[in-house]
Amino acid sequence: MHLVYPVVVSALLFSIGVYGVLARRNAILVLMSVELMLNAVNLNLVAFDVWLGDRLHGGQVLTLFVIVIAAAEVGLGLAIVLAVFRTRRTVDVDRLRALAEVVRTPDPGRPEGEDAS
Repeated sequence: MHLVYPVVVSALLFSIGVYGVLARRNAILVLMSVELMLNAVNLNLVAFDVWLGDRLHGGQVLTLFVIVIAAAEVGLGLAIVLAVFRTRRTVDVDRLRALAEVVRTPDPGRPEGEDAS
């Protein structure tokens, strides 16, 4: 098997992942795109490990570490997305630019319930 085929497939997967990160507005789709990029890296690691004929299979071992890190990233990422959704009622990345909560303090010179006009 030629090395070109898995490298081209990996480059296509990585490109699709980069497009997904840059173009999507939904935080869950952005996380899925990051996972797609990590899987492209895993494919490259395994392909080059087979091509080099490493007796210790370093590429495959590193792939296992990347999979473990990706699983932890998904768990933490989804927990953060759920926490943000509970407070903001949206997972739109553009609306989440300012993560600071706006706290309104009552004006002492204005009665309660009266709007500033």
